[in-house]
Amino acid sequence: MARRGRGWYRGDCHVHSVHSDGELTPERLAAEARAAGLDFIATTEHNSAAPQGAWAPYADDDLLVVLGEEVTTRTGHWLALGIRAGQLVPWDHGVRDGVIGRHLDDVHRAGGLCVAAHPHAPYPSGTFLYPYDGFDAVEVWNGAWSSDVPWQADNEAALAEWGRLLAADLHRGGRWRPAMGNSDAHLPGQLATPQTVVLAEDLTTAAVLAGIRAGRSWIAASADVELAVSAEADGRTAGIGERLDAGDGEATVRVTVRGVPHGTVTLRTERGPAHRATLPPAGADTVEWRGDAAEAAFVRVEVRYADGLMAALSNPVVLL
Repeated sequence: MARRGRGWYRGDCHVHSVHSDGELTPERLAAEARAAGLDFIATTEHNSAAPQGAWAPYADDDLLVVLGEEVTTRTGHWLALGIRAGQLVPWDHGVRDGVIGRHLDDVHRAGGLCVAAHPHAPYPSGTFLYPYDGFDAVEVWNGAWSSDVPWQADNEAALAEWGRLLAADLHRGGRWRPAMGNSDAHLPGQLATPQTVVLAEDLTTAAVLAGIRAGRSWIAASADVELAVSAEADGRTAGIGERLDAGDGEATVRVTVRGVPHGTVTLRTERGPAHRATLPPAGADTVEWRGDAAEAAFVRVEVRYADGLMAALSNPVVLL
């Protein structure tokens, strides 16, 4: 079992192999994951448990393989991550059947994580019609970020919806659902575009899922992109997915980016864009913003390439 201690780990939690409708074998996917610099992947075959032993030969201390399933229902898809070997989550149902809560509970009892997948995918059954209640995270970035591919998931719509719900959840005092991004890889060369970068106590299934569940994560277009976000007030600091008790004072947010030449960094609160800066040609810089914490429940970061496509986005630092 892979264990490296506390650190930031890169992974892709939506991957298909020849055991459902993907073109690559587990051996080839594991090789591509290592070549892309990933620390973990999740096998998420459509409505199928990973075959016994199919992935075990390719997981080692340098690559964690999380067992999962893409539950492809009639009214939306979702990822069951960290399920038991051989566990199969039922999929032959829709939002009108009223059974989704029971299936989410089964995954949670197994120690797993439930993720609403590509909620605005423009194809039959791809649009997510279930309430987000009971789900642990939302896949706001699915596959390459593009507006030119008509069958691709609508990431802009998913991100906008998630941002609205984030503000509402925080103001109600309830639990907010972190964002994550995955490749939904079916073909060669798709893996790790994008990838979720998680702060975990160890490179283990339980630790990685705990980091995702807590929102201690951000999403990168590739391994070339690096992002760090921190907030400080009265000597107290907090990072992505953490809560900073800033009171009614001023909070200072620092964002460090690498790998996005001529890119744009935008800091967002529930009031919309709070600060925007342009990165230099080298693509690396530190951006700083000071704001009234009493007027911002959270701060989150979006980094876009010069052409407007997403390079990185973060879960929030909560300021309430």
